[in-house]
Amino acid sequence: MRQVPATLTTLLLVSAISAAYAQQAAPAPAAAASVPEAGNSDAKRLETTIVTGTRTAKSIDKIPGAITVVSKEDLAHTLAVTEDASAVLARIVPGYAESSQAMSNTGETLRGRIPLRLFDGVPQGSPLREGGRSATFTDMGVIGRIEVINGPSASEGVGAAGGIINYISKVPTKQGDEFTLVGRVSSQNGNDSQNFKLGGTFARKAEAYDLLISAAHSDRGITYDGHGRRIGMNTSGSLSDSRTNDLFLKVGVDFGVDKQQRLQFSMSNFKVTGKGNYILVDGDRATGVTNTSERGRPLGAKTEFNDFEQYIVSYRHDNLFGGTFTADAYLAKQAMRYPAEDGADRQDPLIAPLGTLIDQSEIYAKKKGLRTAWTRPDIFAVEGLELRAGLDVIEDEAQQRLALTDRLWVPPMLYQSTAPYAQLSYDIGPLTLSGGLRREDGKLSVDTYTTTYFRNRVQVLGGSLKYNANLGNVGAVLKLPNNWSMFVAQSKGFSLPNIGIPLRNINKPGQSVDGILELQPILVKNKELGANWRTAAASFGASFYQSDSNLGVSLSVDPVTNDFIMNRAPVRIQGMELTGELNLSKELKTTALYSRIRGKTTFVANGPMDKSLGVNDVNPDKFGMSATWKYMANADVTLGFTKLMSRHINAGTGSEENTTGYTLFDLDTNYDFGRYGKLTLGVENLANKFYVLSWSQVPGFRNYWAGRGRVVTVTHTLTF
Repeated sequence: MRQVPATLTTLLLVSAISAAYAQQAAPAPAAAASVPEAGNSDAKRLETTIVTGTRTAKSIDKIPGAITVVSKEDLAHTLAVTEDASAVLARIVPGYAESSQAMSNTGETLRGRIPLRLFDGVPQGSPLREGGRSATFTDMGVIGRIEVINGPSASEGVGAAGGIINYISKVPTKQGDEFTLVGRVSSQNGNDSQNFKLGGTFARKAEAYDLLISAAHSDRGITYDGHGRRIGMNTSGSLSDSRTNDLFLKVGVDFGVDKQQRLQFSMSNFKVTGKGNYILVDGDRATGVTNTSERGRPLGAKTEFNDFEQYIVSYRHDNLFGGTFTADAYLAKQAMRYPAEDGADRQDPLIAPLGTLIDQSEIYAKKKGLRTAWTRPDIFAVEGLELRAGLDVIEDEAQQRLALTDRLWVPPMLYQSTAPYAQLSYDIGPLTLSGGLRREDGKLSVDTYTTTYFRNRVQVLGGSLKYNANLGNVGAVLKLPNNWSMFVAQSKGFSLPNIGIPLRNINKPGQSVDGILELQPILVKNKELGANWRTAAASFGASFYQSDSNLGVSLSVDPVTNDFIMNRAPVRIQGMELTGELNLSKELKTTALYSRIRGKTTFVANGPMDKSLGVNDVNPDKFGMSATWKYMANADVTLGFTKLMSRHINAGTGSEENTTGYTLFDLDTNYDFGRYGKLTLGVENLANKFYVLSWSQVPGFRNYWAGRGRVVTVTHTLTF
């Protein structure tokens, strides 16, 4: 905590330096807009728009709330260092937690709550059984930008208690044909740490249609920490020692009068599979020796995987009854297999003697849905008054099985939802007012089932639960003199509470699905106040928020199984975020961010909210900075760092938690050889610092892992 004043001082200094450039700059850009790609004009930067939460492009300086746009340039700098999809967010989005550096994204929260991850607007994973794998669903080379709505939101449906993260695929931008080939190799210590990637993209843009085809294959070795020691394989699935294959296709046709209509189809098929060459060797917290890996075949007969398929058919009409209409019909399938375990909750004496049974779980999820929106400006002939309305329909199925013995662990669950919504915004001079309502009308259905031996083989009577909620939002954005603006907002989020966990943990007879308190929804009410200052040369942003849920969710660890337990109790989260950006010249750009989050819940039912939320829910304070120097027209270098602060909470209680912070530096440099392609050198953890991941500093199931040491990556990109 002693480091916080220094952090604030640095950010204030960035803001003060920025102010010195204000009189030379152009008009203010959109709130929270990211740096433009090379070659973009300042005017284009000032018109940054998003589609997340609005379905049609809307300028973000008219949206009340903190929006983060991770641009193509931002992605390129981070992906030069690591292809860890979560690391991109951890470096750029203030309220996003540290990356787990694994196939699992458990503990990767946004503003202390689980975010809804979308790929081209389609939810990834399932809130019915959140398996912590929803962050690894596509090759990041397919992504053109990421739009992040920070804080609870119901605009895209169920699951956005922490906010919305929408990964948006690339689109062809150059007339004619364009091929891009990418070769990538990275290494740490020795041949077994080498990672290889080969990818190719074909893009065609014609007068009436466009096409994008992308394929990539990656082969990853093992990872090492800053001491040159192998990092232990993750118990929920590792990206190290794995192979990945990805195929993506998108084709669109423009037609009708003045090409005002568009029909588009996209398909994504992604799979990452463990190679099974290493086994986890436990470390020792008492001596500070972290988990490691040694060569050998892991338990069980199958390796872990993430398998994601997605199909979308989209229609757009730019002049339907004076407005823009969009509709997306989608089908998504996900299968996730986890490493084998021989713990107490896997045992069954009817199959094998107690203590000898090995099994591994698999989660299967399938969803299909329809998303519609109609946006009409100047509705009712009132200038500046815009209406957005639509209907979302979804059917989500999920279950979890113990694969080696074909046992049901979490019964099949079906959630069906119909959600109409309407949103008005009104521009009155420098003031933009907005407000709307979304009606969630959903039903959860579960058949009668029997729990496992570990849970006493009790029969649970099936049934259904209805989830009905009116989810309103209201906000205002006021443009002030000298390129300042302020916003205030109040919104609600709606989520399901990882229903599979309480269903599989029932161990007392006589219970029914419709009588389990833990299945009640999570309703989150968010209040936020913020200010932005934006010019073409610099920017500064600040937001302060509070989100409350009367029946929230927090995680603790079962002392017997070492698995997560879901606690339902009131939760309050408060925080602030600061961001700064300064273009010192056309050649030199700097950025800074700071995030502080505090969460409270209860120690006992109906008790006072005096228990601080731990690292599995709320990230420690985070500070980050970067500087990019374009020292030649065809070359640049970026140096950045991210610092997590130390934290000590709940002293003298059974929930006491101490985490030690760390600082990591990254470096990337690019040189464009023209017809011979672009060469990129990236160095993650430049100082080769040894550290233990924050969430791994808290005891759990075999979870004592160090973070990655120095990783050197060379990428060659050839476009023709």
